Amino acid sequence: MKIDLQKIKEFSNLELLARQLVEGFITGLHKSPYHGFSVEFAEHRLYNTGESTKDIDWKVYARTDKVFSKRYEEETNLRCTILIDNSSSMYYPKENNGKITFSVMSAAAIAFMLQRQRDAIGVTTFSDQIESQTQVKSTHSHLHKILILLEQLLQSTEKQKKKTKIPEVLHQIANKIHKRSLVIIFSDMFDNVEQVQELINGLHHLKYNNHEVLLFHVIDKKTEFDFEFEERPYNFIDLETKEELKLHPSQIRDHYLEKVNSYFQDLAMKCGQLKIDFIPADINDDFDKVLYAYLIKRGKMN
Repeated sequence: MKIDLQKIKEFSNLELLARQLVEGFITGLHKSPYHGFSVEFAEHRLYNTGESTKDIDWKVYARTDKVFSKRYEEETNLRCTILIDNSSSMYYPKENNGKITFSVMSAAAIAFMLQRQRDAIGVTTFSDQIESQTQVKSTHSHLHKILILLEQLLQSTEKQKKKTKIPEVLHQIANKIHKRSLVIIFSDMFDNVEQVQELINGLHHLKYNNHEVLLFHVIDKKTEFDFEFEERPYNFIDLETKEELKLHPSQIRDHYLEKVNSYFQDLAMKCGQLKIDFIPADINDDFDKVLYAYLIKRGKMN
């Protein structure tokens, strides 16, 4: 489902917006080859031969020709921590705070889906340190608290330079999570590109502690990855250091593309070696790609 990032701040109720996003996604699933996911999401699980038939949802069977049993809160054991990068670079593009807006909306939709599945959710925001951290619970009142936190993040503006220190934060998070969890990360991953191994070490710490990791690489693909700028003078500003560079795009395009492609290819390859799901998330795409990736990961953990 596509939502205009520039209009998201006009909505006063993030919970309603997340609900609409999820329900639109589920409607699309019913019309696609992946409709089984939506049924499983809707608080059902596949029926296992030999179980009592009293909990079978016959309406779902009539609609899908598949046998599902209703799920109950005591059956759920998934714990999920969502990490959101809140460093200054996430507030690009400036006109709609694109990357942080996309990340917050994605996190809100996933949190809404998790709670509907009776899974426990927690949210952590970070830059060069942990900024806020909720408990991990499955109640609707807890979801409401999470959405308030996300709405505050959505309405905030980047006022000071905040650098990213992803490796340090990942080590801290790994030490704080004591039960096996799904860790979902939203970040543009613009840390020290010369020290990718430090970032991998932080991710490996999570895997070593037996957590599953889903990493969404949030970017404005057109400008940050493909470097598509008109050929005219620009004043490029590093949002985290405030350093400025005045030049024509053609002066650095080839060098920039080489460095960026090399860094993210290396990162994606090493994530693959660690069995970490590395998902490029272009802020100009639909949110469906994020929700599909979550459901696939959730299905593997059942």
